[in-house]
Amino acid sequence: MEFGLFMGGFVHEALMASDPNAEHTRLMSEVALAEAGDRTNWKYSWWTEHHFLWEYSHISANETIMPFVAARTSQMHIGSGIINITPPVNHPVRVAERVAMLDHLSEGRFEFGTGRGSSTTEQAGFGITEPEITKDMYDEVIGEFKNMWRPGTYQFDGRFFSLPERNVLPKPYVSPHPAMWVAAGNPGTFEKAGQLGLGVLCFTGGTPEKMAPLVEIYKEAIKEADPVGEYINDNIAITTSFMCLEDSDTAVDWATRSGNGRQQSLVFRYLDTFPRPAWVPEWPNEIADPTREQVIAGREAGAAIVGNPEECAAVLERWDAIGVDQLILGPSGSVYPHELLVETVETFGKAVIPQFDTDPEHSTNRYRKAAADRLAAS
Repeated sequence: MEFGLFMGGFVHEALMASDPNAEHTRLMSEVALAEAGDRTNWKYSWWTEHHFLWEYSHISANETIMPFVAARTSQMHIGSGIINITPPVNHPVRVAERVAMLDHLSEGRFEFGTGRGSSTTEQAGFGITEPEITKDMYDEVIGEFKNMWRPGTYQFDGRFFSLPERNVLPKPYVSPHPAMWVAAGNPGTFEKAGQLGLGVLCFTGGTPEKMAPLVEIYKEAIKEADPVGEYINDNIAITTSFMCLEDSDTAVDWATRSGNGRQQSLVFRYLDTFPRPAWVPEWPNEIADPTREQVIAGREAGAAIVGNPEECAAVLERWDAIGVDQLILGPSGSVYPHELLVETVETFGKAVIPQFDTDPEHSTNRYRKAAADRLAAS
């Protein structure tokens, strides 16, 4: 099982009240966290793309921040979590160009996560007034990237975008091309991702056992994949939060005042294409941060990765058992001070990750190299 850091640009209202430069502080903090992860065994960092979502996410131009991070790291893969590939938001040719450029600048360390957006606030801001149509947009676009990246010219005349015959440049640095992923949130999307040969990026829905059926749906579907890229990226990555410190009581105490309840509340305020569970209060009411008893109960259930390295590792055993390929952990969806964020990233990276990830190579590199060998042989 591999590990990544989730970078969402969350700026809690309390941070803005105490720091007039809170937006800048958060962005630079997350860059520094990626550097800390690069030093301590984390293989990936994932950077969101969101628009107009005050507090929830202030990373709108991940194509700008990701090469900056790539220049400040050496081992970590830099991933888009996601790039919105619907044409009104990002023209597909511009996406292909940016991905190839990121691939060059990172020297093969870029991971291409895709999606269609999950907020009508964002979609309508770009003139998309029918959320369901984004499914058709996604389907038209996703299979075209490999064609744009192949040698020579490319042309396309579709329902949502067109291009007269042109040479889309640059071509990717790696061969065949960066690994491709898709954001998924419901069983149908997990199955579709597997059928298309795409890696899955998703948020946890609770305990490992609750997520196990979705993992199984994906793993069954990918056995018969007809990949939209040049190869299959058999990877399921689940995103959640964590707090890992040498002292368990201190970790639990911080978790009770993380501010993460507000961040979760904003998920259901803005990402309105997600179903809202009955237990989630309607905005402006908020999900409360957990009590100590709730944190400990969540850890025992496998839903909370909080505590000392041994306790965190015990929870991870349950995620590993259901077949998760990568856990993406987001410490900065909180009001934790930067020094604490660095401490938890480094503690987890040094003391926990080596117990689960003993392979120095990224799984996506292996898939791509196998595809390159296959294509060369044919």
